[in-house]
Amino acid sequence: MFEYEFMREAFIASTFIAITAGLVGVFVVSRNMSFLSHTLSEIGFAGASFGILVGISPLAGMILFTLVSSIAVGSLSSESSRREASISAISSLFIGLGILFLSLSSESSSYATNILFGSIVGISSKEVQQLMILALFVIFVFIIFYKPLAFDSFDHIGARAAGLKTRLLSIAFLVTLALSVSIGAQIVGSLLVFVLLTLPGATAKYVVHTVPKLIMVSVGLSLIGVWLGLYLAFITNWPVTFFISGFEVIAYFLGLSYKNWKLNH
Repeated sequence: MFEYEFMREAFIASTFIAITAGLVGVFVVSRNMSFLSHTLSEIGFAGASFGILVGISPLAGMILFTLVSSIAVGSLSSESSRREASISAISSLFIGLGILFLSLSSESSSYATNILFGSIVGISSKEVQQLMILALFVIFVFIIFYKPLAFDSFDHIGARAAGLKTRLLSIAFLVTLALSVSIGAQIVGSLLVFVLLTLPGATAKYVVHTVPKLIMVSVGLSLIGVWLGLYLAFITNWPVTFFISGFEVIAYFLGLSYKNWKLNH
């Protein structure tokens, strides 16, 4: 398998994607922002389509759209009564824009498939380097803001009472979330990138209870999911997204079953 350059590049890229998604996903779940990762994935689809239309890379288009939208959409999280309808409206709008941009571009329909479902064949060395730089930036931001961000994510009221700048922390988190969506979509596609950003973190909370352990379990599940997905996709020629999402869903229900078993014994 590793005799093929595209598989080597895919494994390197997927490793950084998994680490980033697993790390960010813990805070996505703790901050109850799973809905936002799903919305940003659809906004990312429109951004990638826009990039193709204007002649820039799909990744650059994704980053542009998700960065601008993340903070605006994230502000809706405080309006729980209007959240569901607002998010549905925004998601529908950007899916429509993505389809419009693709229809106006001169590229083939295969580009739409790659954007929506990811591609292990189309990852080049240059794109791997870009993903690594973005992933390292996200990790660096989390290292800097780790303690206050963890405090704010798991005890928001206490963080505000302690005088932390929760607004700044929220913006920093939304930026890293937007970048994580753009990074992860390169392998699993914009349609299912939220799987990596929600399920490993949600599974981890069923089996461990401290923040460092949550991060370790979440990152571990993300790594196993993408590595196993790439391997099974190589030997079967089935979509890598199917195997990654299938593994994460199974892991989630196993974690949920373990929690229920612990509660009953």
